[in-house]
Amino acid sequence: MKKEDIEKILEDLNALKCKTAKDVEEARVRYLGKRGEITALFEEFRSVDGAVKRELGRPLNELKQKAIAKIEELKEALAQIEDESAPKADLSLPGDPMSLGSRHPVSIVRQEIVGIFRKFGYDVAEGPEIEDDHHVFEALNFPANHPARDMQDTFFVSAGHLNPLLLRTHTSSVQVRAMETMPLPIRVVCPGRVFRNEAISARAHCIFHQIEGLYIDENVTFADLKQAILLFAREMFGPETQIRMRPSYFPFTEPSAEVDVSCNICHGKGCNICKGTGWLEILGCGMVDPNVLKASGIDPEKYSGFAFGMGLERIAMLKWQVNDLRHYFENDLRFLREFNTSIEV
Repeated sequence: MKKEDIEKILEDLNALKCKTAKDVEEARVRYLGKRGEITALFEEFRSVDGAVKRELGRPLNELKQKAIAKIEELKEALAQIEDESAPKADLSLPGDPMSLGSRHPVSIVRQEIVGIFRKFGYDVAEGPEIEDDHHVFEALNFPANHPARDMQDTFFVSAGHLNPLLLRTHTSSVQVRAMETMPLPIRVVCPGRVFRNEAISARAHCIFHQIEGLYIDENVTFADLKQAILLFAREMFGPETQIRMRPSYFPFTEPSAEVDVSCNICHGKGCNICKGTGWLEILGCGMVDPNVLKASGIDPEKYSGFAFGMGLERIAMLKWQVNDLRHYFENDLRFLREFNTSIEV
């Protein structure tokens, strides 16, 4: 090993030029690789005597550091050349188009119904989805042996005590809370999600949405109820819409009725949507049972009222002729885009 060997490699490094990243890597391997020239000098340096080590040790270390620095310098120079040659972004070009999201069909129907009843002077009331037995059943005149209290019909969160917790089966529980806390007269609509232990099919689901209404004041009659439902139906389905009320039964109203509207597809002539009858069922309603008023501390001798309730999915199905309830819960973009009224930007 001689000093001239170090100087020769140093001279080659100073004159080294590379045009590509491949050339830089080959130079690194040539000088600093496991079998590189500088690596070979270090291997030879181990076997020389002490006098030579003292003479060549420092120049040899400096050679290695200069080789590392030269390789890095060449890499940076090539990277800068590539950056300068790369095409520049034209900031004046328009951006990529992005489509805005839209509301879910159930949300669209909910907002439309709430908007209609707000025009009639109704406020919006909401309550918890996990409720107690008192607000869901007892205060609404459900007897202790009613099927709805069975676990086959209701999702119970906790059981085994006097007032078990459960997932509310209707938003009528919000009406009870309104009667307990709000000053009279009361005029509210109660939208929200409800849960029932049902098999999922095209016509039923274990999760769905309701909107219920409640009006309590002095001298409220069934005629007031009929007029409110008629006005709503004509706002929702068109000014020519007619309603039909059929006697029914609900534990918390008496008398009770199911309400049909004239089919807005065939206009009463009969079609596959209304199954040839010319009518579509939309909601249940009735006069608030005096026992329900008493349970919430309202004097039934002075006050009376009516209540109604409808499924939002049902209204949406009628409005857009959707034939399968499951579409609302599957997050299928092909289905949801059918309701997209947003503007492309």
